[in-house]
Amino acid sequence: MEQGWELEDVIGVWTLFEDDVKRLWNKSGADRLGFAVLLKFFGAASRFPAPGEEVPAAAVSYVAQQVGVSAESWAVYVGRCQAAARHRAEIRDVFGFRASTEADQENLAGWLTAELCGVGLSRERLAQAVVVRCRNDLIEAPAPGQVSRLVTRAVRDFDTQFYRRTAGRLSYTARSLLEDLIAGSEADEKSQDPAQ
Repeated sequence: MEQGWELEDVIGVWTLFEDDVKRLWNKSGADRLGFAVLLKFFGAASRFPAPGEEVPAAAVSYVAQQVGVSAESWAVYVGRCQAAARHRAEIRDVFGFRASTEADQENLAGWLTAELCGVGLSRERLAQAVVVRCRNDLIEAPAPGQVSRLVTRAVRDFDTQFYRRTAGRLSYTARSLLEDLIAGSEADEKSQDPAQ
């Protein structure tokens, strides 16, 4: 999520609505603020923030004002893993999402490799496609670092498959000539290397 928030953006994304406030009825203090922040973050990003890193201070302050809890309570909440785990499960239910599994990660990587890597999208656009796909499938999106690793893996897998398919289409003679050419250029490089 972006960090340089303008006031209008904070209000637009982080305002609690009546249904949001109803979900806070049985929560108080740091849990009240933490739940509200996670709820709004998930609504905007289809995932939860990395602990203590991604939520802008302006957003925490704004949500804290709405729920009547001090903004400093956010730091207390971030350190309470059990409450946050329960709240994440509750928030997924609110949005009808489920947690991402390793099988989901495999499916996403395979989908990227098969469907999108070959159309020339940038890595950034591939990452955005992962988040959109997760949102459409009602799966919690992976953290940005995980998405980046998925994209890197998918691009690598696509390249490997492309090279294998291309080599498989070559005749035996053409492959032999290419292998000889590669072996010859490697030998030339070694002979020109002053370290040898």
